[in-house]
Amino acid sequence: MTDHNASPETAHDVPEQGVETSGHETPGMNETGGETLEETTPEARIEALEAEVAELKDRWVRSEAESQNIRARAKRDIEDARQYAIQKFARDVVEAADNLERGLASLPAKTEGEDVLITKLREGIEGTQRSFLGILERNGITCEDPTGKPFDANLHQAMAEQPSDQHPSGHVMQAWTPAWLLKGRLLKPAMVVVAKGEPATAPQGVDTTA
Repeated sequence: MTDHNASPETAHDVPEQGVETSGHETPGMNETGGETLEETTPEARIEALEAEVAELKDRWVRSEAESQNIRARAKRDIEDARQYAIQKFARDVVEAADNLERGLASLPAKTEGEDVLITKLREGIEGTQRSFLGILERNGITCEDPTGKPFDANLHQAMAEQPSDQHPSGHVMQAWTPAWLLKGRLLKPAMVVVAKGEPATAPQGVDTTA
């Protein structure tokens, strides 16, 4: 007959295979199976934040300086455009003023008992010239007579060079036309004749040959 009594070892007394019976976790591992990360120290974090703040401040200072330069350039460009927009027109106008001066210079020198017609013509041109120059000055256009002044390549254009005992060498001895300026900026250079110094003469009795 089959023995129906329970065996000394029951099924629930046998531990299941593959089941971890220890209650301790593996050292160096976190709950997800990865290694535990070392936390950053407060001092290192503060140092990193200070470096980031310094970099951002430097960028802001550079950006602000560039913005100020852009605004300054834009302001200058607008001011130049406003003041010198008539520059091309002004050059044509001063040409008319030079023609008036040439007209006066072409008249005979004033003398006693000259023809009344010539006197009236001269007075008419002189009055027109004064009025015209006044209008130009009110609009920032001025002229400078360089006669007797040192030659300035920024304002004068030398048309000839001549020896002179009345003017120092390198000075303007005659101006065919004045220098014209628009608010201090050159519009048209003066056409001038420049004095040239005489070459130094060797003392008598001195041999200058090589």
